[in-house]
Amino acid sequence: MKTVRVLFVCLGNICRSPLAEGVLRELASRKGLSPVLTVDSAGTGAWHVGDPPDRRSIEAARRHGIDISQLRGRRVAAADFSDFDLILGMDENNVGTLKRLAPEGTAAKVHLFLDYASGDGQDVPDPYYEGPEAFEALYQMLEAGCSSLLERLGERAS
Repeated sequence: MKTVRVLFVCLGNICRSPLAEGVLRELASRKGLSPVLTVDSAGTGAWHVGDPPDRRSIEAARRHGIDISQLRGRRVAAADFSDFDLILGMDENNVGTLKRLAPEGTAAKVHLFLDYASGDGQDVPDPYYEGPEAFEALYQMLEAGCSSLLERLGERAS
């Protein structure tokens, strides 16, 4: 399998996308796929550049044996469109923003995460204004989506 470079994107890069990054890395590690997978995350906005993930995302990941506490928020950069094979937005708003930002010839790399991963065209809801239970539900949704994504990437490489 050739190396696949995946970028998860949400609004601020503190809740959904860093948790997705941690989940995909962990699942890939368990399947021995870490050497052929590069994973990162970013936000469409710059409000949280340099900040760690939301404490509730960190706690949700930690409950499942994943440490995302060292990740830091960053904004999507023009170079990301050439550096990554797949750019997966967490919701339709993120996807729309990414397609507007995409340099010519790179918009085809941008997809709605759950639609690309499992054919489920739904958004991953932003839990920022919710309680810890929303972050656990987010984790479960991301784990299922990342499992499907790994299967799809395996088929793509075959």
